[in-house]
Amino acid sequence: MPRRLTVAVEHFAIAGQFVISRGARTEAVVVTATLTDGDHRGRGECVPYARYGESVEGVAATIESQRAAIAGGLDRTGLQEVLPAGAARNALDCALWDLEAKITGVPAHVLAGIARVPRTTTAYTISLGTPEAMGYAAQRSRRPILKIKLGGAGDPARIAAVRAAAPDAVIIADANEAWTPDMLADNLAACDRAAVALVEQPLPAGDDQHLAAHRGLIPFGADESLHTRDDLDRLAGLYDVVNVKLDKTGGLTEAFALVADAEARGLGIMVGCMVGTSLAMAPAMLLTPRARFVDLDGPLLLAEDRPDGLLYEGSVVSPPTPALWG
Repeated sequence: MPRRLTVAVEHFAIAGQFVISRGARTEAVVVTATLTDGDHRGRGECVPYARYGESVEGVAATIESQRAAIAGGLDRTGLQEVLPAGAARNALDCALWDLEAKITGVPAHVLAGIARVPRTTTAYTISLGTPEAMGYAAQRSRRPILKIKLGGAGDPARIAAVRAAAPDAVIIADANEAWTPDMLADNLAACDRAAVALVEQPLPAGDDQHLAAHRGLIPFGADESLHTRDDLDRLAGLYDVVNVKLDKTGGLTEAFALVADAEARGLGIMVGCMVGTSLAMAPAMLLTPRARFVDLDGPLLLAEDRPDGLLYEGSVVSPPTPALWG
């Protein structure tokens, strides 16, 4: 029986607000691709992101455009040729991985050549706010790894407040491109005083050449500056770590290739996510054995996750069961 494609747009409320330098959200809007062959089902979830020129409607339409190709047997290799990196390809790529696992009875991680995916500890995000609010949230969270969202002006006070509230936590400072070159030295000094473990995307992606003069004090992580393997040669001289997100790479297939090429250039790996459900996190779990930092807390930020979601025990997350994905 030919494979059939179903596309759905789903809304999941965020617990409170998710606030970064580019704005605030109260819900996660995801697009899900479901493939069936009559007996088996494969699913993939993506999060369209306006920062990369995507819309929910556009991503859903792009996935729909592959309906005939899917029915005709389009596989993961062919998918890389017909769709560019981005959310739409991610949903289809992950659905194809899941469907193959279900048809063959072989778990996705084994299909990928991974003997075992262990439990891992994820960072937990503290939204951008006043120093007092962020300190309170950090203290209340009682999490071992905190990813704090920063906004530019006033960030030294935010960094200090979080460190005072969570003296033993590993801290990742994520500016989401909000810093400018003239504030870089002061903000990095504040990160140094607070023993921040990683500064993620401090400058805009098109202006990050200024990082070269500040290498060595604290590791830098590339997020918005990184999409696919084509970006790696330039980033290797500016950053220490690259944040691999499936919605940027366009799926797990490209992510595996990107990780291998990044490692060959001496870059460390961070596995990250957009704010989505466990269905979006599950494929990314296959990358975690090679990661220096893991940031797969999307479901922890939601008011309610999907059925059969990932098991989180505090910040420790277990790999998915086949009922969810893979």
